[in-house]
This record gives sequence, structure tokens and C-alpha cells, in this order.
Amino acid sequence: MATKAPIWEHRGEQKRLAVQQMFAEIAPSYDRVNGIMSLSLHRRWREAAVKQLQLSQGATAIDLCSGTGDFAAPLRRAVGATGRVLATDFCLPMLVQAEQKGESDLCATGDATRLPLVGDIADGVTVGWGIRNVPDIDAAHHEAFRILRPGGAFVSLDMAIPQNAVVRRISHFLFSTVVPTLGRLIGRAEAYRYLPESTERFMTREQLVDSMHRAGFTEIIWKDFMFGNICLHFGRKPAVSA
Repeated sequence: MATKAPIWEHRGEQKRLAVQQMFAEIAPSYDRVNGIMSLSLHRRWREAAVKQLQLSQGATAIDLCSGTGDFAAPLRRAVGATGRVLATDFCLPMLVQAEQKGESDLCATGDATRLPLVGDIADGVTVGWGIRNVPDIDAAHHEAFRILRPGGAFVSLDMAIPQNAVVRRISHFLFSTVVPTLGRLIGRAEAYRYLPESTERFMTREQLVDSMHRAGFTEIIWKDFMFGNICLHFGRKPAVSA
């Protein structure tokens, strides 16, 4: 009898469906476990990411792969009461959690690789720990670029492999033991094996830069957090199209 492939080995449409189901199952416990794994530092990293966008009061911000909506609060502070914050995710149970936080003007289902949005509508676009999960990273970057207004900016936070060899070995040990243990404790072993496994298979910093270049972004930079286990990527849509 054929054995069902683990989530991290899926590709294309199979990956989209498998990841969607996985997040639907862990939605109720996601915030609690995320806080434990990041020591609640993910909020500080999101603040740094939003600051990088340099949004003005009254601006429009769109959070892709928004999950439970933790980017919405810093985005709301950045755009103010006159601005707009839209959260979109392809997993409805995660969006239900986001909507309950009340920071977004609208929570809408949408796939980051084929967004149900017109172009040139956002001043800033964020993605938190989402690019790694999409079936087509180039398509997600192209969509983020498409919905940005000329001069708008994009920022993404996600897992990364530490560049320092010693830190890399320590991180690999911790992620491959502690995270799955947390998953087993809440009855979601495979879902929390997905984090270290998908990180190992994720694009490098340089490959993500290349993908963003292909989408049309300029002024691209990246910045590490947590000893290189987390990386921020930033890019801007040119103010005048070439």
C-alpha cells in the first residue's frame, strides 16, 4: 500500500491543498504555539518590517498569507484611522482568528499566487511566514508587485538557514527536536514537523532576491533576526514603470 507523502514533500496544487488543510487544523492553537516558538519576538520583527515600509497615515496596506492577522495591528498603527488594512489568506479558519482581533478593515479569502484584487491599489504589502508555504514563490512575488501602487513597498518575514556554521548546527538540532515535540503535545505532530522540514527546503536569501528581481522589485535588501533563523526581505515597485 502506498504511503501518503508528508506535507513538506508536496508540490504545486497538492502543496496548496495540503498546507491549507494543515493550517485549518492548527488555527485554534496557532497563536499560542507561535508565541512559544518565537519567545513572542515575532511581534517585534513585524514592527520592524512595517517600519521598513515607511507607510503614511491614510495609506492602504495589504497583508498576504495573513494567517491569524498579527501583522494587522502594526499596520493599523502605521496607516492610522484614515488608512485601510486588508488581510487575505487562503485558509478560512485562520482568517476567522484574524477577524476576531478587529484590526483589519476587511478579512478576505485569497490565494497569494492568484489574488482576487485589482492592480495598483496598495501602498504597502506584507507577508509573514507565508512565502515559504506557497506552491509558486515567483507567482506570489509577481502578485505582490501587481497590487502595489508605483512607489509602493513589499516586505516579507520568514524562516531562514543561519549563515554561521555553529549557529546553523544548534538551530537545526533545536528545530528538529523541540518544535516537533510541541506539535506532539498538542496532537499535531506532522504540522509542526513541517516548520523545520519546509525551512530546510526553502529558497536561500539570494534565491528570494532573484525571485523578487524577476517580479520587478528594486531597492531589494534583506536583514537577519534571531541569529539568522529569521530573515526580512524588502523591495519597492518603481515609481515610474520602465
